[in-house]
Amino acid sequence: MKKLKVAFATNDGNTFMDRHFGDADYYYIYKIDGENPVYINKINNTTEEEEEDIHADPKKAKGISSLLRDENVSIVVSKVFGPNIKRIKKNFVCVIIKDETIEEGIKKINDNFDMIISEWEKGSERKHLSL
Repeated sequence: MKKLKVAFATNDGNTFMDRHFGDADYYYIYKIDGENPVYINKINNTTEEEEEDIHADPKKAKGISSLLRDENVSIVVSKVFGPNIKRIKKNFVCVIIKDETIEEGIKKINDNFDMIISEWEKGSERKHLSL
């Protein structure tokens, strides 16, 4: 069975925030296989803030991608993604979630795991998913 690492954007470890994925204070990393999610670790978002006059700063997208690739993340989950989603989805399956809590998000990822795997396997042609 395939297992993928998922990064959930959060400021408090319990709920999703209402800002862009790249603005999260932390990313909670889980290994998910469609059945038994396993918490791996929490990483601090150490990327620099976007320059004020540059929205969708490519340096910010590169920093986030590098940070999460170092953790072998394949799926990123948030309530909101900014314009950088077009850069981020080249490396990850971006999942836009309506739920409030990380726990609800984990269940939603588990319940839709086959569809997410299918999207992951599309490589650079992948689209973001709304769950």
